[in-house]
Amino acid sequence: MHSTRFLEGNYAPVTTEVTATDLPVTGQIPDFVDGRYLRIGPNPIEPNHARYQWFTGAGMVHGIRIADGRAHWYRNRWVRSAAVSRSLRERPRRGPRLSGMDFASNTNILEHAGRTLAVAEMGTRPYELAHDLDTVAPSDFDGTLRGGYTGHPKKDPLTGELHAVSYNPMWGNAIRYTVTGIDGRVRTSRTIPMPANTMMHDFSLTEKYIVLYDLPVVLDLSALAHSRFGQRVASMFTGVASRHALPDAVSRALMLGSGLAQPDIGVPYRWNDGHNAQVVVIERNGRGIRRFDVEPCFVYHTLNAYDCENGVVMELARHPRAFDGDSDPLPTSPTLDRWTVDFRTSTVRSERLDDRSQDFPRIDERAQGRRHRYGYTIASTQSADRGQVPTALLKHDMHTGSVVTREFGAGTEPGEFVHVPRTPDGPEDDAIVMGPVYDASTDRTDLMLLDAATLDFVATIHLPVRIPHGFHGNFEPSSG
Repeated sequence: MHSTRFLEGNYAPVTTEVTATDLPVTGQIPDFVDGRYLRIGPNPIEPNHARYQWFTGAGMVHGIRIADGRAHWYRNRWVRSAAVSRSLRERPRRGPRLSGMDFASNTNILEHAGRTLAVAEMGTRPYELAHDLDTVAPSDFDGTLRGGYTGHPKKDPLTGELHAVSYNPMWGNAIRYTVTGIDGRVRTSRTIPMPANTMMHDFSLTEKYIVLYDLPVVLDLSALAHSRFGQRVASMFTGVASRHALPDAVSRALMLGSGLAQPDIGVPYRWNDGHNAQVVVIERNGRGIRRFDVEPCFVYHTLNAYDCENGVVMELARHPRAFDGDSDPLPTSPTLDRWTVDFRTSTVRSERLDDRSQDFPRIDERAQGRRHRYGYTIASTQSADRGQVPTALLKHDMHTGSVVTREFGAGTEPGEFVHVPRTPDGPEDDAIVMGPVYDASTDRTDLMLLDAATLDFVATIHLPVRIPHGFHGNFEPSSG
């Protein structure tokens, strides 16, 4: 995981915060595109090259305000955690400190209940941002969230509620399922026991169920140690920490003091061949927990899931392994797979949808938890010195099995694309998809808008800087 490639090329951090207005545009931005495109990822300020891990870099959010066929502004801002504020020689933002550890909120950015939230996993506290992306304060959802959140909450398109599955090294062998209402307050919080303290980067949501991925990346405190003696001591405590939650007083002290931790503290999870890989299907109301064995693998990201007769269908990016030894978190090439859980036979049928390397799957979010037709992923190639290099956008037709490929030219590297519908209730293809595309020849990034039906170019917003390869983004409409 300690790899300088995450500090090179378009993984390298940018060093300044920029505000630019009236951005140049090629083509015509459709009038229905009215809102902010937001994206977040790691952007360390003073990285320790010997210890830096991509997942733990300070969060930086990038935003573009679009309306009336124009790109009004671009801004990039670091999320002001305590460590970032120290590095920038600013006073830390005041606010609630028991909503999680004060680590890097660098994984996802979304709007809910009128708040713009930067979120991450592994017990990290959310941060609220202003409309112009300046940091407001840590957020505890009006006093209803404690102990951390997730980088992959999912909004039910029918109710507007935000569902989340969170894990935390301090919680022992359990995860937490929460539902946050449209008022921004957690209305349901349920602790679900697990065989071990498992990294659960993403989950799936259907109309009836939540689906957990209990896979062989589990708590291993020795991953944080930087000496052989420290690794031995940490290994002794891992077994206890994996089974037993820390006392409340200890958890409270750690959350209150977490702002003093080094930003390159690391990720205390590793691949464990002895952990049984399973899919866990739980009714939304908390009744009925069913477990189904699957082949060992890891799932960073799910495309979607939906209910079927006597089961559940999940479509996801499957990594053969992850966090294996001292390698980086992306050691293998992921494929797009479909898993079908059969309640009658207690089995999971696996089907390879596309064997090309790809990840960062997205759908039309109006179909979240329901059967969809189209999915979008980012294809990549494996490079000996650069790892997974993004190369193209893929559009998958789940009804016909066909795939449309959109490349962007030599020396370009696309990021995750998001779906923006023309109307609230129109068909999936009556939309655009938008995403960042880095051009090595100019060392800048453009925001590309494509026709969702054909992947033809619609418009390009030219940015004055580059957006480093990061994690996730969303388009937040002004009407939202």
